[in-house]
Amino acid sequence: MLSERDRSVLEHMLKYCENIERAITRFDITLETLKTDEDYRTIVSMYILQIGELTTHFSKKFLETNTDMPWSKMKGMRNIAAHKYKNFSMELLYGVLIENIPELKAYCLKLLA
Repeated sequence: MLSERDRSVLEHMLKYCENIERAITRFDITLETLKTDEDYRTIVSMYILQIGELTTHFSKKFLETNTDMPWSKMKGMRNIAAHKYKNFSMELLYGVLIENIPELKAYCLKLLA
């Protein structure tokens, strides 16, 4: 059973995953687009930042019982997006967008069901 706080965090994460999906559809999913389109890169990076920030709002109990997601790595991506934006690896960001975001979305949907 999810607490209201944890449910709210998951709902917000899901919203950001869906926002990323819309951005991918709008701007295209290629690595080249990510490298060359600053607007696209900024949009998805801000959503990644928000997802990482949300990981700090889960309850201790949630984090202890839901260890199958890399919450600390998500927070690490947030720190890169916030503090080292100019040095963000486009290949890493691309991988997160096409692999990790769909996994996170599915995970959120599963827990919220």
